[in-house]
Amino acid sequence: MIPWFAGSVVRHSGRSFLKFTGDVDAAYIAREGRERGSGVSLYIHIPFCRTLCPFCCFNRYLFREDLARRYFRDLRKELDIYTESGFRFKDFYFGGGTPTVLMDELTDFVGHLRSQFEVRRVSLETTPRELTPDTLKRLQDIGVNRLSVGVQSFDNTLLKAMGRTLFKAEDSIEKLKLAQGRFDTVNVDLMFNFPTQTLEQFKSDVRIFKELGADQATFYPLMPSPHKLDALTKKFRRVDTSPEKQFYDIILLELLDAGYKASTAWCFSRGDLMIDEYIIDYDDYIGIGAGSVSFLGGDFLVNSFSLEGYHSLISDGRLPIVRMRRLSDLEHYRYYMLTRFFGMSLNTMQFKQRFGSDIHARLWTELLFFKAAGIIKEKGGHISITRLGMFPVGTMMKEFFASLNTLREYCIESGI
Repeated sequence: MIPWFAGSVVRHSGRSFLKFTGDVDAAYIAREGRERGSGVSLYIHIPFCRTLCPFCCFNRYLFREDLARRYFRDLRKELDIYTESGFRFKDFYFGGGTPTVLMDELTDFVGHLRSQFEVRRVSLETTPRELTPDTLKRLQDIGVNRLSVGVQSFDNTLLKAMGRTLFKAEDSIEKLKLAQGRFDTVNVDLMFNFPTQTLEQFKSDVRIFKELGADQATFYPLMPSPHKLDALTKKFRRVDTSPEKQFYDIILLELLDAGYKASTAWCFSRGDLMIDEYIIDYDDYIGIGAGSVSFLGGDFLVNSFSLEGYHSLISDGRLPIVRMRRLSDLEHYRYYMLTRFFGMSLNTMQFKQRFGSDIHARLWTELLFFKAAGIIKEKGGHISITRLGMFPVGTMMKEFFASLNTLREYCIESGI
């Protein structure tokens, strides 16, 4: 009941994500650059894939080399606008899509980053299909610190149901063995509670991950946009979220109780390792590329999802931001609280530094509910998530991401 209630509150708030209005002018970006400087992370979206997974809600397109090469040129131009506005990035996160579809372009782009900024950390997503020995060597050479591999499952029957038929689970295992030890962090992305997935299949996935000795695993529940949900329901007859807690309990039993650290409510690491949740590591972040989302001082900014629209705006020397939404003070407080709770703890002094007031004064009813429900505990200026609270917090974050996926679907279908 508590996870359902907490998730429903976020789901209700998330409906406002479709209420984006207005454009963003150069003066706004210049002011933000002056004020925030180096305190902002950079997300780089590469939207091209060799095949399109039917459950994925991210902005992605089938790979075409000519469009991809043009896109990388546009990315540089967009980045340069932010650089000229005073932004100085140190941490970089490549997502997709599949960022490794054109390794020569990726190599050149990272080289451009290193020529412009003091690069501290680079996190990059890819798929098992991409992990050839040559690609792994080149990713090492360009200084990737964290490699995240979208495995989703080690069960071939389930992979087929997911529409991932071009490589086998055995291949994923061999690719992960090749990657392990080459980077500071090797992360394995796995899904739970996918339609037709059984608890035994998921237990097997978790145990294979442990046997591989990989550094980290991130577990994602299904977070479909409305049309994706309709398609999945049509294919599988029913999409049932009620077993999610049973799947999540397997994660806690197999990993948390075995000494893995919960880096987020979904990410479990062998020690203190880099994660790809830039919304946790930084209060503010810039997203570049088609369909990227930025967050600056309480403002959500949305880039054009259309490849042609993105290219046209960049060619005109303009940022490709097409929508903006300014959060109310209360929405901003709650968003900050949600992201920090997802990262397992909130520093009350940092909240006060950002907002100029005490969290207990601004969110006292929310904190009272979370404490009464056993979701949080507080000691010495830190509010931390209890074991009991991990699943409700993950449920709230799922609803937030599902709202973003609804926004993505709307923008894609509307040609924005």
